[in-house]
Formats: sequence, C-alpha cells, structure tokens
Amino acid sequence: MNTPAMRRYLLINPNTNALTTQRLRDVLLPQLPPGVQLDVQTARFGAPYIACEASHAVAAHACLDVWTSHRGTPEQALHGVLIGCFGDPGLLALREASGCPVTGLAEASFIKAAAHGPFAIVTGGERWKPMLQRLATSLGYGAQLRHIETVAPTGAALQADPKMAIECLSQACQNAAQSGVASIILGGAGLAGYARLLQAHCDLPLIDSAQAGWEVLLQQQAPAAPSKHDGFYAPWVGLPPDFMGVPTRG
Repeated sequence: MNTPAMRRYLLINPNTNALTTQRLRDVLLPQLPPGVQLDVQTARFGAPYIACEASHAVAAHACLDVWTSHRGTPEQALHGVLIGCFGDPGLLALREASGCPVTGLAEASFIKAAAHGPFAIVTGGERWKPMLQRLATSLGYGAQLRHIETVAPTGAALQADPKMAIECLSQACQNAAQSGVASIILGGAGLAGYARLLQAHCDLPLIDSAQAGWEVLLQQQAPAAPSKHDGFYAPWVGLPPDFMGVPTRG
C-alpha cells in the first residue's frame, strides 16, 4: 500500500538568535499533525534580533537566502513557507519567487485578528510601531489596526526574562484593551507561547503570532502563490550558488 507523501513546510527565523529558533520549535513542533514536516531554519547573517529598519532590510535578504538553500526539489517541493518574525521581512519577495504559499507572523496574525473585528498589537521594541503600521496598511489591514502598544524591552529582552515579560506584557495588554478593539495580537517570535500565559490577565482574545502563522499556513488561509513553480525575475551577480540555481522567469 502506498504511503501518502509528507507535506513539507519551511519556517525561517530571520533573526540570527538560535534561542528564538528554539522557542519557535518548542511551541510549534508539538502541534504538527500526522504527515506534516516542519523544517525550522535560522538566518545565516543579519541581526540577533530585528528591531529597526536596517536590520529588517537585511533580514529580507536573509530570508531569501534560507529559502534558496531549503526549497527542495520538484519531487520534494515545499507546501508552504512561514517567516518567523513579526514584521514579515521579505514577505512579498518570497511570495513572488515561491511556488507555494508564503506568509509571515504579522500577516497571519492580521488574518486571524480581522475575523474578530478591529484589533490592537502588543509587541516589544519601540521602533516597531511605524514599521508595523506601514506593514498593516500595505497588506490591507490599516483600517482594522486601531492601536499599537509597544513596550521598551525588545523581544529579545522579553524572551530572556519571562518573569519581567509577564509583568510588562500584562500591563501592555490591559492598556491595548482600552482602545475599543475586539482582539489583541501578541507579536514577536520571541514571545511565542506567551499569549496562553497572559490570557487570564486580559478579557479580550489574545492571538499568539507564532500560532497564528502556523495555523494560517496549514489551514490554507494564506494568499495563494502567484505561480506553481519557483523562480526569480532578476538575474543575479555575485550571490551564492543556491541563489543562482533558482530558475529565472521570462
């Protein structure tokens, strides 16, 4: 009897912090259904934790770099790609190049939260606020995003000190709940798993961005790939062999 082929997904952590990758593994791998494989990879270069425009720009390149190295063959092609950063660096570029659906923690969280109505975001790192507002607007969720509550510690600092994170994020969620929203996104790869811990401190539904990313991808709620085959439109110069090995589209 033939055994059904495994469905293979790729999760890219665009931060170079291996502890963030491990947190994503710890939260998501226990949830894999039978017949599904999730390959979790860390960026080879960039910032330990993305927290500004420059690190976000470099992370987009790092995401493409990981994808070119792990996209597989036509016989073992990916079924989906998840960008494990609540800022979705490289989202549109990966979606253009990939023959399978691509989403990120932010876009997937917007999809989940918008089903409840207007929503707020709680996240670490003060520089994220304009970046996330721009991202939500570009993806069509600008009107539904009513409030962004940032806390001074970065996602990396929150990840490193769980006790401080619970106290800090609990107050932030309570502040965000005053904005008249229907749900609150707890955004950040380093905060994966915290929504469950904080839910008792907040009357509104809390959406875990990592959980949302995996569910949206697995349940085929992410935007469809524009093509069935991988390919770049640009010819490259001076990039690694895996980049050069991706077919060029006409």
